[in-house]
Amino acid sequence: MADFMIRFFICNVFICGIIGILLIARRIFKNTLSSRMQYHLWFLLLGLLAVPFIPFRFIGFPQIFSWLANLRGSLSSNTGTDMEEAAEIISAGNADWMNDFTLSVNSEIPSVTGYILLGIWIAGIFAMIILVSKSSLRLRSLEKSALPLQNREVRRLYHHCLEEMEIHRDIPVYSTAFLKSPIIVGFLKPCIYLPIHLISDYNESDMRYMLLHELQHYRHHDAIAGYLMNLAGVVYWFNPLVWYALREMRNDREIACDTSVLKMLKEDDYEDYGNTLINFAEKVSLIPFPFAAGLGGNMKQMERRILNIASYEKPTFTKRLKGMTAFVLTAVLLSGFAPFISAYAAEADYCQWNSSSENVSYVDLSSYFGEYEGCFVLYDLKNDAWSIHNRENAALRVSPNSTYKIYDALFGLEEGVITPDDSLIAWNGESYPFEAWNADQTLQSAMASSVNWYFQSIDEQLGASVVYSYIQEIGYGNENMSGDFSAYWMGSSLKISPIEQVELLTKLQSNSFGFASENIAAVKDAICLSSSDAGTFYGKTGTGRIDGQDVNGWFVGYMETTDNTYFFAANIGADDGAAGSNAAEITLSILSDMDIRI
Repeated sequence: MADFMIRFFICNVFICGIIGILLIARRIFKNTLSSRMQYHLWFLLLGLLAVPFIPFRFIGFPQIFSWLANLRGSLSSNTGTDMEEAAEIISAGNADWMNDFTLSVNSEIPSVTGYILLGIWIAGIFAMIILVSKSSLRLRSLEKSALPLQNREVRRLYHHCLEEMEIHRDIPVYSTAFLKSPIIVGFLKPCIYLPIHLISDYNESDMRYMLLHELQHYRHHDAIAGYLMNLAGVVYWFNPLVWYALREMRNDREIACDTSVLKMLKEDDYEDYGNTLINFAEKVSLIPFPFAAGLGGNMKQMERRILNIASYEKPTFTKRLKGMTAFVLTAVLLSGFAPFISAYAAEADYCQWNSSSENVSYVDLSSYFGEYEGCFVLYDLKNDAWSIHNRENAALRVSPNSTYKIYDALFGLEEGVITPDDSLIAWNGESYPFEAWNADQTLQSAMASSVNWYFQSIDEQLGASVVYSYIQEIGYGNENMSGDFSAYWMGSSLKISPIEQVELLTKLQSNSFGFASENIAAVKDAICLSSSDAGTFYGKTGTGRIDGQDVNGWFVGYMETTDNTYFFAANIGADDGAAGSNAAEITLSILSDMDIRI
């Protein structure tokens, strides 16, 4: 939750931008959108304000179109894979290559900043709840003190208004001395409250307009909007632009209600309706209650409403069509921001992979993964084709664990910390839980036994700034090295998705990095698992062990055959047992059933 607060505040930057875009759109389409449409645009903002709290990630329009385009071409999985047959892909090489030695790391503690922000946010929410509760109690006191409407003329007029609006529900009307303007309160049990001074100064046309206005609030369910606006105000109490937007939404609600009344009136009555607002402008006031809708407002709001009434004309079919078009365009534009807010608010980090121009097939390989939550990504170089199982997880960035050692070794080679001919680093004598680690290491042996201290030594000699510059240069995952420098790639800050793993492997194989060819060759030799006349198989496992439990398993690599190259990345997750060796077995089974072998 503490980490969510940091992401939540980042989302508010996007929300402020969205509010700005919405205000600009309202200004551009001011003469095109009807008053009701302008009011309804704010509901899109209310929906976007809820996005950071929705427990799933929105996908953008390009991904939706890509998914629909490739739906027909989806492949079905083959079942009943024989693991022993799959293992025959490795025709030669080290029989112990799947022993992915790893050390356990402790769960990361959320940042202090996150806890401070969380405390401030919760304290603000409690303060807002107290203020809303006090207003609600004042409203409750008003309801208890109010009396059923006794004035026969007003009651007769009220029932006539119900008939005029074809409302068949009996909505109680009360009179009270504690209001300056009429209000309607409640959703399930709505009630109208009229100030006594308006009843005593009874004027039939003025009272009719006021009653029609309050009944329009009921017809359009404005009570629900009131609850939503107050909820947004409580949750986003710290964001002044949200408060400004909610104030504008309330103003637009009243203008929309005025317009709905004008639609019922004859053109000669427009001026009388405007005069009603002018005559009572000094008597009515801003509604002091959070869950009420009424005729009142401050003088500036009254001015806007009167100008709207003065310029009102019943819309033609052409104007309605233009207004609907403008509304849809604005709605689509604003909805397009939902994935961005969702991505930044989500607990997990996703790579922004635009697959719309790629030849992508989404395949169902769930039978291979059993109890694991996993994904598989395959790239066919010759045909420029992707096959992806579990697209959501394929774009999900998780800790790379030992698969990162491929690139860490490359950085060390580029900087001369180690060389293709001399990659020996002496063991410092510290005792490790794996016998293979307790000896001097070369790049070959360190990669084969996944020796952490060997690569940590490379990092120490490179320095954090050099490592970070290389990570940025090759675009490794989220490029985040904020974690402990000795373990940033082990269940810490650095994260990468399976899709990005495959993309990096293609660049490694073709040396798109522009690094020294002999260094690329040295890394390839270090991850070579098998070689024969039929081709060469490269790969690296990785296991994330958190608090003693194997929770994240990787197997990444590629297979060069006589006529093609296939790049792959498999990732599995579970509460325990998700080791790199298990990810490798699953990968070998899938490749075997796809008839990809050497």
